[in-house]
Amino acid sequence: MRVYISVDMEGVAGVAHEDQTDPIDPRHAGDYNRFRRLMTSEANAAIAGALEAGAKAVLVNDSHWLMRNLLAEELNPVAELLSGGPKRLSMVEGIDGGFDAAMFIGYHARAGTRNATIDHTYTSRVYEARLNGKPVGELALNAAMAGVHGVAVALVSGDQALAAEAKALLGPGVETVVVKEAVGRFAARSVAPTVACERIRSGAAAALKRKHVAFTFNAPIRLEVDFVLSQMADMAELVPGSNRTGGRTVSYAGDDYREVFRAWRAMYNLASID
Repeated sequence: MRVYISVDMEGVAGVAHEDQTDPIDPRHAGDYNRFRRLMTSEANAAIAGALEAGAKAVLVNDSHWLMRNLLAEELNPVAELLSGGPKRLSMVEGIDGGFDAAMFIGYHARAGTRNATIDHTYTSRVYEARLNGKPVGELALNAAMAGVHGVAVALVSGDQALAAEAKALLGPGVETVVVKEAVGRFAARSVAPTVACERIRSGAAAALKRKHVAFTFNAPIRLEVDFVLSQMADMAELVPGSNRTGGRTVSYAGDDYREVFRAWRAMYNLASID
């Protein structure tokens, strides 16, 4: 069995504020370095669970911010580490490598979710993203790309809002590991990191012993993105094939989700106020 693991940071146990996840501002370096170590520990817990379930190969994709967060020297040497950017498939780069299952560790709820830790959808520039009329976050956008390649998401970990989003999107069969209860965007009640890692390890081992169904969207697939500012939509509509449908809304439609995802990536990267 070959297992793919995408690791974000906002959903890691103990993380409650975006300053703790910021690799750029030197004022936050102390907190960031603490929590990147905890991020690595949760990745290792997922790897351990995968090995317990019989995995023979594991790829870990660093999926947070600049995507250079996981401590390579502390990662289980059984796994390969994919880090850095930009990456063509971003948070799910490498998912097209012939995997039997995927796990999303340290994930968070989509932008606009109430009582969710650092809720957003890829970037703070996005107010809401929709696929075929349904609001989506990173979980859905990435799970659908995994689905294109026949890979089901077996487990997600994060807060209770992310768990609820996963059950609604992927169905009751997906394993959800709750490591904290968000009480606001920047406040959470978290279990100890060691407890979180044990939950992830045992959850991963159990999840990978079950069959899961890959998630996909039915064609034609229509992407709509509401940006925070109309100026951002001014830039996003430069994507070939896109349509400006509102003051701050840009849409794109196609039959191949890989092209829709590419348009999504281009839109939110272009959308700037510089």
